[in-house]
Amino acid sequence: MLDTVSPTSDTTHRQGGNGAARPLYFFDSRGTEAMRNTVFSLQVHPRLPEAIDRLEELASNFWFSWNPAARWLFSRLDESLWRRTDNNPKLFLRCVDQGILERAADDEAFVSAYRKVMIEFDAYVEQGPQPYKPGALGQDDLVAYFCAEYGFHESFPIYSGGLGILAGDHCKTASDMRLPFVAVGLLYRQGYFNQHIDRHGQQIPEYIHIDPEHTPLRVVTDDAGEPVHVTCPFPDRSIAIRVWRADVGRVPILLLDTDVGENVEADRRITHVLYGGDRSLRLQQEAVLGIGGVRALRAAGFAPTVWHINEGHAAFMIIERVRELTVQGMPFAVALEAVAADSVFTTHTPVAAGHDAFSADLIAKHFHSHLPELGITEQELLELGRNSGEEDFNMTHLALNGTRAVNGVSRIHGRVSSELCGSAWPDVPPLENPVGYVTNGIHVPSFMRQAWVDLLDQHLGPGWHQKMLDRTSMEQILDIPDDRFWGTNQRVKSEMLHVLRLRLARQHTRNGLSEAHIHRLSQLVHPDDPNVLTIGFARRFATYKRATLLFSDLRWLEQIVCNEDRPVLFIFAGKAHPADEPGPWVMREIQRISSQPPFLGKVLLLEGYDAGLSRSLTSGVDIWLNTPIYPFEASGTSGMKAAINGTVNLSVLDGWWAEGYDGENGWGIPPSIDHEDAAERDRQDAVALYEILQDEVLPLYYERDPKLGYSPKWVEKCKRSMASVLPRFNSQRVMHDYARLYYGPAAKQGRAVVAEDHRLAKELADWKARVRARWPGVQLHSVDPGPEVIDFDEDARIEVDVTLNGLRPEDVRVECVLHRRLCSELTVPVQGYADDRRPQNGLTYIGDEMAAVWPFEPQEGQHGDVCRYRLKYRPPWAGALSYEIRAVPRHPALSHTYELGLMRWL
Repeated sequence: MLDTVSPTSDTTHRQGGNGAARPLYFFDSRGTEAMRNTVFSLQVHPRLPEAIDRLEELASNFWFSWNPAARWLFSRLDESLWRRTDNNPKLFLRCVDQGILERAADDEAFVSAYRKVMIEFDAYVEQGPQPYKPGALGQDDLVAYFCAEYGFHESFPIYSGGLGILAGDHCKTASDMRLPFVAVGLLYRQGYFNQHIDRHGQQIPEYIHIDPEHTPLRVVTDDAGEPVHVTCPFPDRSIAIRVWRADVGRVPILLLDTDVGENVEADRRITHVLYGGDRSLRLQQEAVLGIGGVRALRAAGFAPTVWHINEGHAAFMIIERVRELTVQGMPFAVALEAVAADSVFTTHTPVAAGHDAFSADLIAKHFHSHLPELGITEQELLELGRNSGEEDFNMTHLALNGTRAVNGVSRIHGRVSSELCGSAWPDVPPLENPVGYVTNGIHVPSFMRQAWVDLLDQHLGPGWHQKMLDRTSMEQILDIPDDRFWGTNQRVKSEMLHVLRLRLARQHTRNGLSEAHIHRLSQLVHPDDPNVLTIGFARRFATYKRATLLFSDLRWLEQIVCNEDRPVLFIFAGKAHPADEPGPWVMREIQRISSQPPFLGKVLLLEGYDAGLSRSLTSGVDIWLNTPIYPFEASGTSGMKAAINGTVNLSVLDGWWAEGYDGENGWGIPPSIDHEDAAERDRQDAVALYEILQDEVLPLYYERDPKLGYSPKWVEKCKRSMASVLPRFNSQRVMHDYARLYYGPAAKQGRAVVAEDHRLAKELADWKARVRARWPGVQLHSVDPGPEVIDFDEDARIEVDVTLNGLRPEDVRVECVLHRRLCSELTVPVQGYADDRRPQNGLTYIGDEMAAVWPFEPQEGQHGDVCRYRLKYRPPWAGALSYEIRAVPRHPALSHTYELGLMRWL
């Protein structure tokens, strides 16, 4: 059974299994500790009857987490136990009554349903990975994905929030698409905390010990059947690491665990708590993840051709992969080129303070023993992770220096990240540096409620999943009869209200509230009458997410919620990191306001936020509210989960919603133009929120046709929400984008760089060293700037001389960047964006502005160290144009044109 412990208590022998004795203590009337008796532990495992004996196999693959028929089998056996085990099938099968299993094995209907699920499961897992042609991934390719947390299912809480859920979705989608994929993470024995909230809104964390026997984990073994152990070098010692495996459909997940007997107690606790402890412990966790992760993959027999660092926590993998080459005699610079060529880095953080950083002293001490094998000095090591002008070692900058493909997670976040990471390419304008973006999406089978799946099966056909990326096909959602759509919406909402009512009763009973008061708090939570406008806000309680923006003007809010003809219910849920005091304050503030008479029963704060509660809320509320400070929402995905279930978004136009909002599928709060004055920014955003709620949301929702019992215009907006978001923000599109823009090119570049005994890696390392040394002396001189006025379809010519400072003409690319202007001062914005920001036929996007980038041709007859470059071009537009001329280093094997970050302007 799960064992509840504090994050600092000893868990080494807590289970007391196999008959181990545990003394039970009490305190007598004088406060003296005395032993009362001894309790012996005995676990009796039920035996699965032969007719249903593969339930254990089904419970051992996270495929169950996105297959409702599989989950139904367990809940059908004992629905109460299924809830009490937090929908954990492995734990459920350890606890279920033997008689229930025997009766199920004799139940023809149950056995028939079981067989259908197993046929589907076998057909799924037996189809192994295959080449992915759109991404040019071949039979021998393998993507290794590293992340500090994974959210596969609420029964396995090794995630804290959006990053983990996104990583889980990425693995599930790789499985669905049969991509060659393996993932690496840490096994947190206490995971992330369970949450209680007391009557004052104070968060009370509760850490749950994760017993691997009660999860779909198994120990990775070698060819001889022995458990695989790897080591990770620490100062003065090596850490032993056990490697566990979890299967997510077809995708293997390797989870690293330091809680093994070979380690001293302090080292056994390294992987106990997600995001716990001080900076030293965080460094140790990230070293285990990055260095131990590479070694675990090797020991388990995996040979990745693409390495994906999902957030900077895993960036130490770069150091380990470089070390693997330098110990074979390869120079450090060459090894770094070889490693970076097939490495991809995704950043999820929109603020510099959110990037992990460690003191130089801590890094120097921890990695001192690595220096001889790497063949570099301590200062050279520190420079790998130093941002310009900073002393700390920054994990994001280590990732930037050790990869050649970098992306943010939405269009806005891509721009923000190009600014934040711009010092890695100091001469390059941020919008043109290598940082691109892939906007996040969600794994639809994990988050769309079965009622909606059934409705789409009926009206779009059972094969709609295969056409999910086709926007035209998804437009058929608009043709579903209103009454069918609204009926499904109400059934899903009733289920959510039922869950909500049970949770509220349990929460407030524990907190000592009277039954009458609980009834008053639940006055608008009626599963049998789900006609109250219900607005949900559930996510991590970080200050930038502004959960309390709704309470900026309580008098105005009171006007909104106190209309008996148009009742409104606001539901809040979420967690805050225990060490992040502003977050817990947010919860206390919500609770304080919800206790005031005007808002009693109309504003609710719900405890126990996890992936399961999130699924219930996103699918069940009418409005999904999101009010982050612009531009701090990197992407966000909860609104996507809401939209695919017919819920309507009301959000600041940031992150994904800035791309998803089309004016008809929800409501958008324009970012405040006053970014400097935080109070004025919040005031403007609050006013916009109140006006949208009061003038648009409530009137539309309650504009009900008496004959129909609902608002046809509201149903139309719900349909539009689903139809517009489903094809664009699903994880199939995300994986396709990663494969096409990042994984495929990285695999190709990696193969090229290591071919012929790393010939190209050596060439690139030498060439870059030469260019960096000589670039300060490169100069551009205008010879013929070209005409000032020409006719459309007429050619223009420009000539410049370049002082090469010892470089060859082919080492330098001279470019003309042509901009379209409305007049001499105003730029014409063009809607759209090029994900990889690379010129195509001369035309490219720089931000949202289209530009033309043309290369000059070097002319023969170089005079000394000066080479003339000439461009003959024909402008693609009429009107007022402007152009700039610049030079950049050029090599045909660069992963990105501006990879070196060097540029010289005329």
